[in-house]
Parts: sequence; structure tokens; C-alpha cells
Amino acid sequence: MSKKLTALLLALCLLLGTTAAFADGAESFTLRVWTPSEDQNPDLGAWVNTLCDEFNAAHPEWDITFEYGVSSESDAKKLVPRDMEAAADVFLFGSTGLETLCQANALTEWGGKYMKYVQENYPETLVNCLMYADGLYGVPITTDTYFMYYDKSVFTEEDVLSLDTMLTKGKVAFPLGNGYYLAAFYLANGCTFFGADGKDRAAGIQLGGEKGVAVTNTLVDLVKNENFIVAEPSDAIGMMREGNCAAYICGTWQAAQTKEVLGDNFGVAVLPSVMIDGVNCQLRPFTSAKAVGVKSTTEHPVAALELACFLASYDAQKAHYEKRGYVPCQNDLIKEVANDPICLVDAKTVSEVALARASYTEFGYYWSPAESMGNEIRDGIVTHENAAEKTETFTQAVNNPGV
Repeated sequence: MSKKLTALLLALCLLLGTTAAFADGAESFTLRVWTPSEDQNPDLGAWVNTLCDEFNAAHPEWDITFEYGVSSESDAKKLVPRDMEAAADVFLFGSTGLETLCQANALTEWGGKYMKYVQENYPETLVNCLMYADGLYGVPITTDTYFMYYDKSVFTEEDVLSLDTMLTKGKVAFPLGNGYYLAAFYLANGCTFFGADGKDRAAGIQLGGEKGVAVTNTLVDLVKNENFIVAEPSDAIGMMREGNCAAYICGTWQAAQTKEVLGDNFGVAVLPSVMIDGVNCQLRPFTSAKAVGVKSTTEHPVAALELACFLASYDAQKAHYEKRGYVPCQNDLIKEVANDPICLVDAKTVSEVALARASYTEFGYYWSPAESMGNEIRDGIVTHENAAEKTETFTQAVNNPGV
């Protein structure tokens, strides 16, 4: 670059009030990056700091100063819109907060080569979790779903295909009082959350009718079985440690603890099927994505989008997997870690049985009535005699914030 041109560019930067500068052909600027604190912890490998340094080295055209802030994936939907000027240029977020972020015009829509890159390199189910009004707003870095951990000294691989079979051999814990898990039974029998594909807002949440009542009646019978335990994952693992539970439902976040408890008998499987009204039905969990997004008002959209892709790349997800146990969701890496039973079951769950959870804000109406319904089933308040009435009331409540 000539001295004359350099001087001209510097003058232009000053005139426009921008912080960018050019030296030796490199554009200098600052990018703010927000992640959970664990991703910046040196004792856990300082995942994001290390990657940002690598990104800088790989892009001599830019001289980036990184400013790091702490925000969990779930908090991003609140923190980013609160102060867009101070918010991160690049941040991690949960796809369940996508509508909130999009309604606040807080996210950059991914188009062109960036959209193509995401669609070609990540599972379709997870990509769909990051679509809003036909636009794409991020790149997945891991999944968020659940499956089953079990004791291989109690259950065989054949046993864990069927909940009914399992209950003849050992105790299974299921968190009915938590709507996140309770939904698996209703989804198994064809009930829907915003349509069959989870994208029809007008369809609402349909858990009633004959299909829903059949599920409720099945659950009424299950809680009478002494081998069916209603317990949250955090309690179930304690029961497993004490020998009072041989299988429970959870996601990747308790994998290490469960391995420690079960040792050589550690088993993991896709959710089993359950008999509902004489038909064997596959339990279906929700899934969502944890993703990297770019602030809509960033002053450096190209660099920010490139960094987002870099943080979700094969190498970055491999480092996340090795340093923090994050299950990868980059297609090539999924194949490479297929010998890890947790990664294998997680990938199978996402691609074959899970429902992509909608980010619609109306989903918020569901949680409290679902908790009440699960607890009432557990406590015997819901019976065969009132199952139809209770199911209809439940369905009305999850579609109405005033019920």
C-alpha cells in the first residue's frame, strides 16, 4: 500500500469516526465475544481465547483485538437486546431464544456462502432450529437433547428398546414433573407442538383428543408400577449411586458422573418405546441447538461471520469436545467420534427421533401446566376416570397464558 493511499485511508477513518486503522496492510479493530465462563477458563483449556488467537493468526488481513465477556447461551436472549451498543459482536446462544433475539433485531441473517456453508456441514434438524421466518441466524456448535443412561448389568441392549420390558427387570427413573421430559410421551403418540414439524405457530400445542387421553391413561398406569420412579435427573443419579435406580433420562450434562457411578456397566441408549393403547410407540424428546450468532449492528460483519464459522468449525468443535465434553454436531466430526457411545446416541436421537423445539414465545405457556400435570399424575390425582377431563384442561392451559 502506498504512503499516499495509507494516509488517505487513515484520514477517512478519522473523518468517519471509526476505530479501524490500517498498518502494513492489516485492518485493526476490536471484536467483542461473549461465551459461558467455562469457555474462557484456563483450567479448562480457555477454548474461546485459544481459538480467537488462532483466528487472528489465520487472517493477516485483520489485526483484531478481542474483548471477552461472560454470558451463558440461555442468558444471551436477554443480555444482547438490552444494550445492543455494548453487546458482543459474536456470541453463543440457545436456539430456543431465537424468536426473542430476532424480534429485537439483534441477530445478523446468514445468506450467500455463509448460509450454504451451514446447510452443507451441519445436521438438518439443528439447522432448522436456527431458521426463523425462512431466514438463518446462526451456526450450531452442539446439540441440546436427552436420552437414557442405564446399568448394563441389569438391562441388555435388547431390553432398553422397550420401557415396558425394562420395567419387568429393574427400576427406571423418569422426570414426569418436568415438561421438557413429559412431552416425550405425548409426542410418541402423535400429539404435536406447533404442527407436525414444529413450525406452524397457528396450530398451537395439541395434547388432547383421543391421542392425548391415551397417553395420560398410559402414564396413570406407569406410576402405579413400583419400578417406574418419578425423579429429576439430579436425584436419579443419586439413586443410581445407591443402587436404587438402574436407568434414568437425561442429556450429556450428566454423562461424566454417570460413567463414574456405573463404571464398566455404563450404558447409553436412545429413549425406549412404550406401549400406548396397544401400540408400541417411540418416545420422542425435544432437541434444540446451541449456536454462534453475530450481532446485527456489528461494524465488522465479514470478520464477525468468519469468526462465527471458525468457532463452529471441525477443529473448534473437536477442541470443545476434548476440553469440555461438548458433543460435536459438525457432520464430518460426528462420523469421527462415532465410537464414543454418547456422541453416537446423541446424533441418532437428533437425526432420527427428536423434534426440533420451536423458539416461539408461546412455548412459555406450556411449562407450568406441564409441571402440574406431571405432578398430578405422579400423585394419583389424575385417574382413568378423569383422564379425559384432565387432558383437555391441560391442553387448554398450554395454549392460553391466562389459564
